[in-house]
Amino acid sequence: MNTTSDPIADMLTRIRNASRARHTEVLVPASRTKRAIAAILQDEGFIDAWDETQDGPRQYLRIQLKYVGGKAPVVSGLKRISKPGLRVYASKTDIPRVLGGLGIVIVSTSQGIMTGSKARKAQLGGEVLAYVW
Repeated sequence: MNTTSDPIADMLTRIRNASRARHTEVLVPASRTKRAIAAILQDEGFIDAWDETQDGPRQYLRIQLKYVGGKAPVVSGLKRISKPGLRVYASKTDIPRVLGGLGIVIVSTSQGIMTGSKARKAQLGGEVLAYVW
């Protein structure tokens, strides 16, 4: 039984490592938060697709990675911002922009997990989970 103190950071690291190693897909232990993050990554065009798979009692997310021209990974960077030891929150006016709008910020709000731009439109602040570019 391996328990991670920061499952979201583990997911981002798995995606980062798999894309650098040019893998087509990566398996990540499933959770509701990770499903929401995978859905955002797909909506924003950072990954091709994701689905759920079962291995015995455990559920996994199978994430299909996306490459530009079959070579360069679309995800050039993932950074965990709010960590279990130091939570980072942003008010609706302080939601950061990643690389001048080229990247996305994933925010956990009272209305669920969403991108920073959606949170700004909905006038919501929340916990800054990660940057993706």
